Amino acid sequence: MEVKEYIVEESDKLFCQFGFKSVTMDDIAKHLGMSKKTIYQHFSDKDELVNILIKDKLGAQKFVMDACAAKAKDAVEELFFAITNIHELLSNMNPKLFYDLQKYHPKAWLAFKGFKEENLGKCIQANLERGIKEGLYRSEIKTDILGQMRLEQVDLLFSQPNNYTANKYSITQVMLEITEHFLYGICNAKGLEKINYYKNQATQS
Repeated sequence: MEVKEYIVEESDKLFCQFGFKSVTMDDIAKHLGMSKKTIYQHFSDKDELVNILIKDKLGAQKFVMDACAAKAKDAVEELFFAITNIHELLSNMNPKLFYDLQKYHPKAWLAFKGFKEENLGKCIQANLERGIKEGLYRSEIKTDILGQMRLEQVDLLFSQPNNYTANKYSITQVMLEITEHFLYGICNAKGLEKINYYKNQATQS
């Protein structure tokens, strides 16, 4: 692994645990066991480091989303894959991360919002249309309205996590609950059978 990639990867671990604001370049250097001078040879400041980290994470997330859609046998299974991915993505993240990103790293936050509205929006829309075509989602749903609603759910959770977590739930638990609620709302009777089937499979594995 190149030094620059190593710095990004290890910094990500610190940011996920403590948030962006709390972690300084001194903390990163200490964690890495290298001098700040070495870090500054690759990044002009912490903001550039965060921008590159977010860009890399978004690229990886797009790859995962495309892979989930490709390997899923149907639209419902695709959402179950998404639930698993959400759990893996958010389980080690400090809820402060997204607040810090929005307040202290506006360029990275704009990249995140752009990804959400462009890539995630298209993915949600495609899944809704796929589910209707496969006869698993209610044919009368208005995909544009529900797609936008789903995006706003994600946006609210990431930009105002305390409104949902309230020190009682993790951000992962809230996202999983919202996603399952969304899935139950769009499925018809055939789709509900698929939900039960995939839920049973998940408990047995």
